[in-house]
Amino acid sequence: MVELAAEENILRIDWVKFAFGLIALAVVYFFVARKAVPKVMKVLDERHDAIEGGIERAQRAETEAEEIRQQYREKLEEAHREYAQELEKAKEQRAAIIAEAREEAQVEARRIVEAAQAQIEADRQQAFVQLRGEIGSLSTELAGRIVGETLSDSAAQNRVVDRFLEELEQSESTEQAEVR
Repeated sequence: MVELAAEENILRIDWVKFAFGLIALAVVYFFVARKAVPKVMKVLDERHDAIEGGIERAQRAETEAEEIRQQYREKLEEAHREYAQELEKAKEQRAAIIAEAREEAQVEARRIVEAAQAQIEADRQQAFVQLRGEIGSLSTELAGRIVGETLSDSAAQNRVVDRFLEELEQSESTEQAEVR
């Protein structure tokens, strides 16, 4: 057995098998290099482009989102400013309307008071004229009874009435002065 083992050297190369293996390896290498590697490289490049493109698209989308967010903030701030301005205008208008309404109410109140005072004065004058006429007729009648003759002359009647009213006013003012 040692002899057999000496003759069978496992390290010895069988050149036929070696050549056949080398040719088979070259054929496999050729097909893999020509067909499989380009397809794999193409798929890898597409994936690389998709990943890089996805990252770029994500960055662009993020940039656009930030720009839109900034625009939104600016518009929101502008809307707040406009709201504050409109609110201030509304307050000013409200104050102006209230002031105008107060002024109109005061003017109307003054007009009503003046009209009432004028009406009171007219009623007082009318009452005074009416009272004077009644007092005149009563005083003329009284004077006629006292004197014993009728005062048919209107001038005489007016003099008697005026004198009677003057005496009446003097007596009233004297009484008022004493009360004070």
